[in-house]
Amino acid sequence: MSEPIIRILNLAKFFGDFQALSDVSLSVAVGERMVICGPSGSGKSTLIRCVNQLERHDAGQVFVNGVELGGNRKALRSARTDVGMVFQQFNLFPHLSVLDNLTLGPMRARKLSREEATGLARRYLERVRIPEQADKFPGQLSGGQQQRVAIARSLCMEPKIMLFDEPTSALDPEMISEVLDVMVELADTGMTMMVVTHEMGFARQVADTMVFMDGGRVVEQSSPAEFFSSPRTERGRTFLQQILQH
Repeated sequence: MSEPIIRILNLAKFFGDFQALSDVSLSVAVGERMVICGPSGSGKSTLIRCVNQLERHDAGQVFVNGVELGGNRKALRSARTDVGMVFQQFNLFPHLSVLDNLTLGPMRARKLSREEATGLARRYLERVRIPEQADKFPGQLSGGQQQRVAIARSLCMEPKIMLFDEPTSALDPEMISEVLDVMVELADTGMTMMVVTHEMGFARQVADTMVFMDGGRVVEQSSPAEFFSSPRTERGRTFLQQILQH
């Protein structure tokens, strides 16, 4: 087996007196799709934010592509290049066109020419099925279209890993499937993915590994078939019953 592309060891994170993560250890192989679920406040978003160091962990270790993340700025830059992130809110620049939102990162961080960055941006807008929106501004798009722009923007950095933090939670129900369809297609390309989501249909379809968190800890880790048919813990069973009823 090759070295995991993400390795998390005994991770802890505090916000003041509140412990958001407690002794979390996980590893993700190249090309693996890990779906993380659990109730609100269980530490899911904090965990993936530690993977690209939007949150600094207080104890334990995070390795991305064999590089330990911590106070080292070079390691941080390397991780930010390797790891793309899509948030609940789209975080697009409202005063820039879709195309300019997509070309900004590659030109600044990857030192591409405008022509190269524009070619890349148009290719990824095709990938997320909205090439015709290139010259519009974010405010002219639906929520689903904006989230697809946000996915394309991350892909323009050509990351090795994509993190998704509840990417459909801010969307109207009819827009959710268009974003999930793009994520399914991305998974089919072999992209390594960590996805925090309540979309259990997506999890069944795409996940290689299900992780259930509660109280800042990993409570269960198993295959989707095992997790959905016979969760190992009472807490996991209760969560699934509640979420599958909605």
